[in-house]
Amino acid sequence: MELLPRSPAEFGSAGYWDRFFRQRGQRPFEWYGAFPELCPVLHKYVRPRDKVLVVGCGNSELSEQMYDLGLCEDIVNIDLSDAVIRQMRERSAGTRPRMSYLLMDMLHMDFPDSHFQVVLDKGTLDALLTDEEEATLAKVDQMFAEISRVLQVGGRYLCVSLAQAHVLRKAVEYFSQEGWVVRVHQVASSGDKQQFVLPVFVYVMTKFRKIPGSAAQILEICPEEQDKPMRVESAERLVAAVKDRQHYALLCSQISKTPCKEQVSLDLCDKESGKPRYTLHVVDSPSVKPSRDNHFAIFIIPQGRETEWLFGTEEGRRQLAASAGFGRLLTVSLHREQRYEGMAGIQAELSGKVMELAPPGLPARQQVPFLSVGGDIGVRAVRCCDSSPLSGEFVVEDVKGDGTCYFRRLIFLQNRNVVQSEARLLAPTPLPGQKKRRKDKKKPSPTEPPGAIDKSYLCCEHHKAMVAGLCLLGGPDALPGELAVLVVGLGGGSLPLFIHDYFLEARVAVVEIDPSMLEVATRWFGFCQGDRMQVHVSDGLDYVAKLAAEAPAQYDAIMFDVDSKDLTVGMSCPPPAFVEKPFLQKVKTILKPEGVFVLNLVCRDAQLKESVLAALRDVFSLLYVRRIPGEVNEILFCQAGPAGRRGPAELGARAQALEGALRRPGRPWDSSYTLADMLQAVHIL
Repeated sequence: MELLPRSPAEFGSAGYWDRFFRQRGQRPFEWYGAFPELCPVLHKYVRPRDKVLVVGCGNSELSEQMYDLGLCEDIVNIDLSDAVIRQMRERSAGTRPRMSYLLMDMLHMDFPDSHFQVVLDKGTLDALLTDEEEATLAKVDQMFAEISRVLQVGGRYLCVSLAQAHVLRKAVEYFSQEGWVVRVHQVASSGDKQQFVLPVFVYVMTKFRKIPGSAAQILEICPEEQDKPMRVESAERLVAAVKDRQHYALLCSQISKTPCKEQVSLDLCDKESGKPRYTLHVVDSPSVKPSRDNHFAIFIIPQGRETEWLFGTEEGRRQLAASAGFGRLLTVSLHREQRYEGMAGIQAELSGKVMELAPPGLPARQQVPFLSVGGDIGVRAVRCCDSSPLSGEFVVEDVKGDGTCYFRRLIFLQNRNVVQSEARLLAPTPLPGQKKRRKDKKKPSPTEPPGAIDKSYLCCEHHKAMVAGLCLLGGPDALPGELAVLVVGLGGGSLPLFIHDYFLEARVAVVEIDPSMLEVATRWFGFCQGDRMQVHVSDGLDYVAKLAAEAPAQYDAIMFDVDSKDLTVGMSCPPPAFVEKPFLQKVKTILKPEGVFVLNLVCRDAQLKESVLAALRDVFSLLYVRRIPGEVNEILFCQAGPAGRRGPAELGARAQALEGALRRPGRPWDSSYTLADMLQAVHIL
């Protein structure tokens, strides 16, 4: 402990370093960055004929190793400790004739201008820049000015550092403002047990003549896994990129020693674009008893299925890991903006990186399996990428589900893990009399799934529950006659389409604020308007308020399925203004006395949800709720009229009767969907 300085300022004291090296003796002291790790970067920027200056050399073996391996011989080492300079001269005497050691302060060097092609600094800047006090920054400026003076134009200042934010920022800002090219290399780990958990970096500052009036900066970063540099636009972005890599190293160190109590997620980015390519979740299962073959596995989530409950929620991933039977399961999601070369290509790409996230106790050279559903990476075909002023960027994509089913999805990219609308695609059917010979059969292209929409199938569980809510309408007949329905929120249009197609006397009005969504629903989801289906492009708040003032009591059912664009609120559906008491009064006004108001509520804020329920109770005399298993969605059925409470038995009977009336010859019905099942879990609030 006596080797440590009493204060950071002692790092700049010759007396401290004399005491340090006398007490340490002849044993070399390497702060960080062993020669085998630094060698690839040094080979890139140091040529055999270069004249090299090493500032703050200490008793590191770096210069000796460079000399002995023929990397460079014309090396001048300086340090302000007389003790260490004498030690190092003795160590190289007679064996390294072209290398010299000089007692010299790097803040006041005796060398002429433009004397060296390379200045090498291993930990010296880190030791000097211990704080951001004015006196310390003045010393650093003097150090940089001296290095700049003794370097030739085209010369390189190589600084080995742990890249603390204030150290990196100071170096980058100083030299980029001088017109130098700044590049930061992350040093690849040798795999040995490291003294420091944090990764080591080498700043490479290349000297150019400063052009008067030019503000252009060239800032680049080279991650350890690639040789090609990536350009960044500012010093802050460069510091942030380095910080990301430091956090990743700390994470890897932590989870390699202890199991994860909570799931850890991170993105691996594309080398070229810098955009996320893989999203990883580390899931540990403490209940799994470890054996040699069940420590660790990688699970590739098929494209397009990352939003499913099993893969897209913490509880789902926990169940997946437990059922897979591995102590640690690493789930991997694939991004729609990226292209992948099959399972083998993904495995080759990820094999090295995922081992950095291996659990403690993994046997050496253990084969780690890559798993998936059906052994492939799934199918995703992006049909449309666009944006609108109201909804932001969105995509329409076709994905392969279980078995041979394909689905079309609408996703708003501001919340890319939520499927906004979904429809099942029909398999193509041959024309009458058309028959392909076996030899003409072609394997379907993975990028060309079937295109026709299956309008009989409601993909979203909350849509199924909302339709089932029509069983609450009064009257003796199971199938209502003329039915006036208002749907606020179009999306892909599957909810209003289903009501239109199965309730043949229903007249459906849809309110959608974004005209782009009407175009998407029409072009990609088979939506169409007609005598019984009209879309009004309007704000739902304004439309309901106008109807309440002009034409009260005209709808048998009103359905709200509208998302909120404000992600800062703990309620993503509907926007808060739609469930404020004054507006709910207007909803009640346009609802017929025995009508039903159906609300899709997605609220994670318990206090906010309670306030919504309180407002609904104040306006409507009867409230039913149907929670969607595995989802945050709750479907609320609200009535204000004299229909009276209906128990589970009565609701079940009405549901069966209504479904029987809807199942007509020639009209397909999804066998997995029954209205009675949807109402079975309904209870009165």
